[in-house]
Amino acid sequence: MFSVNLYCKLFPFKKFATDSTASLPFLYKDGLIFNPTSSECSKNQFFINFCSTVDVGSPELESGTATSAPKKKKISKKLAKESSYTISYLINTCGLSPEKAISASEKVHFETPEKPNSVIALLKKHGFSKTHIANLVRRRPVLLLSNPEKTLLPKLEFFKSIGVSKVHLGGTISRDPTLLTRSLENQIIPNYNYLKSVLLTDEKVAAAVKRTSWVFLEDPEKNLAPNITVLKELNVPQSCIILLLTHFPEAIMQKSDEFRASVSEVVEMGFNPLRSTFVLALHAISGKGNKMIWARCYETYSKLGWSKDDIYMAFRKHPNCMILSEKKISRTMDFLVNKMGWDCRMIASCPTVLFFNLENRIIPRCSTVHFLFSRELIKKDVKLSTVLLPTEKYFLEKFVTKYEKQVPKLYDFYEGKIGIEEL
Repeated sequence: MFSVNLYCKLFPFKKFATDSTASLPFLYKDGLIFNPTSSECSKNQFFINFCSTVDVGSPELESGTATSAPKKKKISKKLAKESSYTISYLINTCGLSPEKAISASEKVHFETPEKPNSVIALLKKHGFSKTHIANLVRRRPVLLLSNPEKTLLPKLEFFKSIGVSKVHLGGTISRDPTLLTRSLENQIIPNYNYLKSVLLTDEKVAAAVKRTSWVFLEDPEKNLAPNITVLKELNVPQSCIILLLTHFPEAIMQKSDEFRASVSEVVEMGFNPLRSTFVLALHAISGKGNKMIWARCYETYSKLGWSKDDIYMAFRKHPNCMILSEKKISRTMDFLVNKMGWDCRMIASCPTVLFFNLENRIIPRCSTVHFLFSRELIKKDVKLSTVLLPTEKYFLEKFVTKYEKQVPKLYDFYEGKIGIEEL
């Protein structure tokens, strides 16, 4: 949010006069008077004007009491002018907020728009949106002073050549613009060669970098290669290693000692290294973030009636059930157990149902089956998996079309077009 107080701290200004009807003083610069409360002055324009009133001879600057002069050195007029221009450019051309522009201006300075304009033009040409450009500049403002043809273009073309499409290029780079600061010959290409040797295709390499830039920023010999060796020693299939690296690269790029500990934990839980659930479980317990989520899920399931054995059974069947949100778990369990009457342990034996959309799949199917129960058209011992796992076509044939003679409007009820009282 626009904060005048913040600008006052960062940019000392000359007080010319005080308007008794306004809460802020007029500002004076080069014979011009600005009233920051005027409706004719937009927030951004006021901010730009405000920056231009920096008093480089202010005693506050010389004494070091101003926030913008921590080293107690007098700011030159050239620097003040440069800073003001840079900030206005970052706001109006790059789309940064005033606060972010101030922060970015501490890392990059320019007096003319030629070089940053050429960089932005190149990014737009390669599919970067306004949001992508704003994020890139906010994270790496110094890139605005890069040589677009010699420094940036070869890297953008390289990533496009390995399959990072124009649609995804802006998002991939803007999430971590550090990629554009690394040497193409000395880091990016060597990392690509290693990744290609593991993942086998450019498509998989592109998938990995879209997940995380780490695969191109870190030396693979430091953690990635040793961790892959650990998996190969357990005879984890190449397909599972590819799955882990393309979908959950942060798990396999842990520090080697942490990765070994995670692997040992998964083995002790009884997961088979030859199956894909092994690497899914490895991802679920890897890193501090996922470990916290795992613990939170454990607590949630316990509160909802699962025993320790139930939780570990569900985890072995579908490891990702331990990285769901508490809200998702609670809403689904509440409907299936409290409203539909299924035993909570039945859900533990079929945790896949926790991933289905509650409104679009679970409620319509369960409501339809529950209605058929109430009319004694089907037996109540129908398994939860029989109701929720089949394809849409199979479910309709088994539970809707089959009973349309007895209940003509059953399909409309299933679609949510009518209520149960209209059947």
